[in-house]
Amino acid sequence: MTTKRGRVLAGGTDLFLWLKSGKADVDVLVDVSAIEALRTIDVRDDQVVFGAAVTHAEVAAHREIKALFPALADGCRSVGSPQIRNVATLGGNIVSAQPAADSVVPFVALDAQCEIASSSGTRVVPLEELYEGVGKSRVDATKEIITKIIVKRPDGPSANAYSRISPREAMSLPVVNAASLIVTDGKVIVEARIVTAPVATTPFRAKRAEAFLVGKNPSSLGDLAEAASIAQDEARPRDSLVRGSGEYRKILVKDLVEMTLYRAAERLG
Repeated sequence: MTTKRGRVLAGGTDLFLWLKSGKADVDVLVDVSAIEALRTIDVRDDQVVFGAAVTHAEVAAHREIKALFPALADGCRSVGSPQIRNVATLGGNIVSAQPAADSVVPFVALDAQCEIASSSGTRVVPLEELYEGVGKSRVDATKEIITKIIVKRPDGPSANAYSRISPREAMSLPVVNAASLIVTDGKVIVEARIVTAPVATTPFRAKRAEAFLVGKNPSSLGDLAEAASIAQDEARPRDSLVRGSGEYRKILVKDLVEMTLYRAAERLG
């Protein structure tokens, strides 16, 4: 008996293109898009749990997500066209492992965790650890499935923001995108997460810039601007015929990080 090569299918917006081009080769597609447990958004007091088959359109339109995680709502609203957003799923965007995926960058800034199920059980892994390289996911879609994306709600006052620059408003890959999260104790920043892409083979955490902000007043525009300059120094974008030169995109990193930090600080009030 020949073993069939299967692959999980939800939205299929990337997978069908890979099948057509020969990048993927499978015998069986297992459609999970109708499984109700994978289609819910559960907003709890301490965390928000997204089913992996939730679409980008559903996140972008969700009233509570727009209030809690505007970075994620804005990122999901930037994905493709309305037709693509209506079918493309959160889990699929993660498994496609593109560093600048518009929903993944804010998810990493929000410290999202993924629950992954297989025949041997389930495990929970930070989303940022699921990237092995451009287009290479550590989730084996022939044997495993992402079931949930979990985002804990910060303990203290917090705010987040997302921005991107692209050649046009819709249906265009980002030249650079960025997301930032600021958490405070009511007075100073106790945690910051700054993510930019595509400036590495994975969504890139500007950890020196994050560390610089700890202990700073979120209303200090000078400190936020300095953090953006540090993030620019950390970024290592390569030259790209599609996205522009690395030097140009390093400048954009500073601009977008500064913009998202200012916007997050403004949302803190």
